[in-house]
Amino acid sequence: MRLGYTTFILAIATAAPALAQDPPGDPTHGSLSILEENDIFFNTDKHYTNGTALAYTTPALSHDNWAVSAADFLPFFQDHGKGYEVRATYELGQDIFTPANTQIATPDPTDRPYAGFLFAGLGVLSKTSNRQDQLLMQVGVVGPASLAEDAQNFVHGILGDKKDLGWSHQLRDEPALEFTYDRSYRTSPIHVLWFEWDTGPSLGGAIGNVYDYAEAAWTFRAGLNLPDDFGPMRLNPSLPGSNYFEPRHPFSAYLFAGIDGRAVLRNLFLEGNSFQPSPHVSEMPFVGDVVFGAAIETEFGRLAFTHDVRTKEFYTQKGSDQFGAVSLTIGL
Repeated sequence: MRLGYTTFILAIATAAPALAQDPPGDPTHGSLSILEENDIFFNTDKHYTNGTALAYTTPALSHDNWAVSAADFLPFFQDHGKGYEVRATYELGQDIFTPANTQIATPDPTDRPYAGFLFAGLGVLSKTSNRQDQLLMQVGVVGPASLAEDAQNFVHGILGDKKDLGWSHQLRDEPALEFTYDRSYRTSPIHVLWFEWDTGPSLGGAIGNVYDYAEAAWTFRAGLNLPDDFGPMRLNPSLPGSNYFEPRHPFSAYLFAGIDGRAVLRNLFLEGNSFQPSPHVSEMPFVGDVVFGAAIETEFGRLAFTHDVRTKEFYTQKGSDQFGAVSLTIGL
């Protein structure tokens, strides 16, 4: 993305200081989010090449809801009755992975395999002014049933690109069950003239037959009228974000940056199928992401762009990868 993030924020701050007045009132609402992650933003087509998700997050729920009962039951969530909000999240998504050279019928055995992941997710999150807990369960399928080949060929046909030739060698069909948990902290906003900034760490991990990892992350945000959420939506594994938005003011705009490090025990898309022979490569035990981007948020929604630079994920990989993400979240 060629626009300078800093110039973008400064222009908004100069043109609209009057917007930093009264908050829009009670920001509690449901949210519908759509996310597109793709390496086409940086003119590449390899490895993690596309991720798409659609998610609905409920308003803050009353105490007779199943999600509140689940949050009260889980020992690592907020204690009941201490001013936290509980929401439920429902999502559908698809991930697509390819090797670097997609124009050979028999893929390079030292490159990552073709693979797809089609999933549905159910999550519970709780939030206070400075902490967020998220637990997500994903159920889906890896392999031809994920429709990754069909989705990629359809998009390539629209764009006039060549079809990838090695999909017959993709990972085989395998049911998937994954649990992901993240806890994020942040400071209260610190004011400098019209601008604010906040920062904080995140800890989490995943367990299942798709990913097993432990992670630690740190996020920094700075801009005009920081909202009361934890940043844009993202697909795991990643720097934690939020599928909802919660403005403090009628308008906000901010830059964000973060680092995320993962100790990886299993990555199905690199190791191959669990119960049958399949293409595979040897994965790196530690993977890191450097993330930065910009977001605009109003009473009606949030629009964000994220740039993610990811270190090598397997030993024979030639250099790091990068991809961009555009997310739109609207209030319902």
